[in-house]
Amino acid sequence: MRFLVSLMLLAWPLAGSWPRVLKSAGLASDSVAILTGDSLEGRTLGFRATGAQVTVRSVVDRIDPSLEIVWEEAVSVPIFAVPAGATVFTRERWSGAPLAAGWRSAGKVHFWTAVEIGERGYERFPYLPQALAELGLRARVESRGLWAFFDSSYRLRADPDYLAARWRRGGIAALHIAAWHYWEADPQRDLWLKKLIAACHRHAITTYAWIELPHVSEEFWREHPEWREQTAAGQDAHLDWRKLMNLSDPACSAAVERGLRALVERFDWDGVNLGELYFESLEGYQNPARFTPFHPHVRGEFRQAYGFDPAELYDAKSRRHHARDVAPMRQFLDYRAKLAAQLQRQWMERLQAMKSGKPWLNVVLTHVDDRFDATMRDKLGADAASLLPAAAALGATFLVEDPATVWHLGPERYPEMARRYAAITPPGARLAVDLNIVERYQDVYPTKQQTGGELLQLVHSAAGAFPQVALYFENSIASVDWPMVAGAAAAAEVQFLDGGALQISSAQPVALHWPACAQVDGKPWLVRSGHLLLLPRGGGRVETCDGPNVPALLDFNGQLHDVQAGSGQLTIRYSSQSRAIAVLPGGREILLPPGENQTVRLP
Repeated sequence: MRFLVSLMLLAWPLAGSWPRVLKSAGLASDSVAILTGDSLEGRTLGFRATGAQVTVRSVVDRIDPSLEIVWEEAVSVPIFAVPAGATVFTRERWSGAPLAAGWRSAGKVHFWTAVEIGERGYERFPYLPQALAELGLRARVESRGLWAFFDSSYRLRADPDYLAARWRRGGIAALHIAAWHYWEADPQRDLWLKKLIAACHRHAITTYAWIELPHVSEEFWREHPEWREQTAAGQDAHLDWRKLMNLSDPACSAAVERGLRALVERFDWDGVNLGELYFESLEGYQNPARFTPFHPHVRGEFRQAYGFDPAELYDAKSRRHHARDVAPMRQFLDYRAKLAAQLQRQWMERLQAMKSGKPWLNVVLTHVDDRFDATMRDKLGADAASLLPAAAALGATFLVEDPATVWHLGPERYPEMARRYAAITPPGARLAVDLNIVERYQDVYPTKQQTGGELLQLVHSAAGAFPQVALYFENSIASVDWPMVAGAAAAAEVQFLDGGALQISSAQPVALHWPACAQVDGKPWLVRSGHLLLLPRGGGRVETCDGPNVPALLDFNGQLHDVQAGSGQLTIRYSSQSRAIAVLPGGREILLPPGENQTVRLP
């Protein structure tokens, strides 16, 4: 390795998609030197082609050796001898031929790949960011404002404090908890959820009751067969994990409202997320076994308005059966979309009414995208344009959900999605985007589920396009990805100034790795947790100052604008959609009211 070190003054400019890889992970490009294939520089450092070749299609990566990584196209690659001082990260699965290796020397990371990394930067080597992190690189700034979905059925034995601390380190500011598990009161389950909410608050994470109407709960489904939604095939609508109820039935709706009110009152929620209240299915009306709603109550209302029973569309004896793709079906599809929008407005209004007892509750509407994929209106009854004005008028956040039909597309879809929503979003509306991190049904490469560089690019692109990013869900994100997600979500610019100072520009608050005493825009900065300095929205000039590194505020999960200390008080100016949480030295948390440009004084 001494021979290698003696040559480390050499540096090679980044080319191809490497700048994209580094930027999406928040890594500095001046800390990396890149080598590719057989080159003079590589041979000088000990990367020598042996003369043999290997056909590469499947590879193994040391970051996660169990992960199946398959290249879309097989590539013939020379087999290289790698210098002993380099760590091999990726190998051809069957021969073990080295494909990616790196080492660190003199404060710089040097990385070699046997072939080009691909146009997107992850199609051959998904774990390049993790490899660079293992070699000592890390994001200088991180987001502290992510949302994440949480289903306790995957975490039944986990300690709430452990989970909350882990989520906060990952940049999570709000957790949307699957509340259907707690719809009916149960002493043991309720106690665990209350402990989880309290742990989240201690770690500056607000909590939302995530409901999935028209799914209510397992017990509600068992007790009320008369209200079960029906498919066009005449079956109860138990589709995937959801068991759908007919919310257009007044008796069913009233019972659900009573249950929801009790759920909201029983726990110390900061908000409610009304998720996916529309119809099935992604296959559209062509699959009657999944197509809803066909409850007798819905069919009766439609018959009264349009003069025929929609079940006739699936009756081979009916003349309308032969015209399912023209006028009669179009009438039902339009009726269905209007009914979905009517139900969503109705339940948003009911949630707003529940704020009389808890005025701090923030309401979120999770709604599948139908702008990027316009087929969602006919498939699910989704119509964002008709709902955005209502959401804005009610002060609800409109959380755009990535539909399954586009999960195979790249991160470039988020700026385009944001552009299309900008055209239909009224002033003052709150937009957010929900990223589904799950296995995809399409033929995708190099991994079935988004991970590594692909995941980081998705998060980075979404954070640059939307003011709020939510992740579905915390348990589906790989353990090797969690430490890097917050860096990817920090859509901030970092400029290096004379004297070691930094100029941070960010539309959202970010955490900066800064171990010493710090001043921001010329005044001592008082918000830090360990080596992380929490900067306000907009950023500022950060430089070292003289004096002790003593924080007045350990953490804050709102949109921080300014913090000042004086006369025995701490003055915080902030904005927040829900309650904001301030964590003081000693670990005491204080829940602060929501609002724009709020100012509070703490003793």
